[in-house]
Amino acid sequence: MSLKTWFNETRPPFLLLTPITYSVGIASAYIVGSFDVFRALLGLVGVLLAHISINVINDYFDYKSGLDFTTKPTPFSGGSGMLISGTLQAKDVYKFAVGSLIIGSAIGLYFAYTMGWMLLPLVAAAAISIYFYTPAFSHWYIGEIITGTNFGPLMVLGGYFIMAGQYSYNALAAGVIPGILVGTLLFLNEFPDMEADEGVGRKNVVISLGLEKASRIYVALIAATYAWVLICIATSLLPITTLVTFITLPTALKATRGVLRDHGDIGKLIPAMGANVTLTLNMTAWTTVGLLLSLLV
Repeated sequence: MSLKTWFNETRPPFLLLTPITYSVGIASAYIVGSFDVFRALLGLVGVLLAHISINVINDYFDYKSGLDFTTKPTPFSGGSGMLISGTLQAKDVYKFAVGSLIIGSAIGLYFAYTMGWMLLPLVAAAAISIYFYTPAFSHWYIGEIITGTNFGPLMVLGGYFIMAGQYSYNALAAGVIPGILVGTLLFLNEFPDMEADEGVGRKNVVISLGLEKASRIYVALIAATYAWVLICIATSLLPITTLVTFITLPTALKATRGVLRDHGDIGKLIPAMGANVTLTLNMTAWTTVGLLLSLLV
């Protein structure tokens, strides 16, 4: 198979989230005087491999469960389509996923050895949750929590640790922002997949409560993200310059209004889902900017 085929299997548009989130951890360390270019770049390779393994192994398990055959496609649907089309074989995709996970984990172990073994629990938690997310955790009502934790606090704390050799409450506070946003991103993306997910035994809040109640929870989660920023500024966990994240409020309003209005019509919900993706990426990026701006005040 061509390199392009395997590249497309990784679902590259979704990978943009990783460097944006990872940068929050690096910026958190940079503003306290801890930074190393080599470690930052190697860490980025590690988290990108971890994200690739998430995408590919989810593709494999969704194909094996039959979910990919019943999911209503949207621009934000999971799955590359490579397995359904027969472009790639399941066994090869599985090997690619596990290989990416092993190399990514090896990079994490390298940092645990060179920077401190306190990183080891984080690496282990990430590896276990990556492999078992689709076959296990997505059936236990904790899929959104696992995803939000991995792409929020774990990734940000990991980035901070490989720079500073220790953890920080300030980095944890910053990591909660993308954590809520990414968990909410998955939460909203479950709306179109509700029937298909239920058909393969998945359990989540959207399935349990229905779309109307879930839409209100979505709004509450978005509001909680902005409230968290204010709380952290008030308690000195985040610098006042992270107020710059409120630039994204118009996008948040577009997303929440659309979800409340169109949650029952998946076709009409697509613009709100797009706004939600934009919000997740932009607010996380502005968190990094806000942290760096603190050096100027």
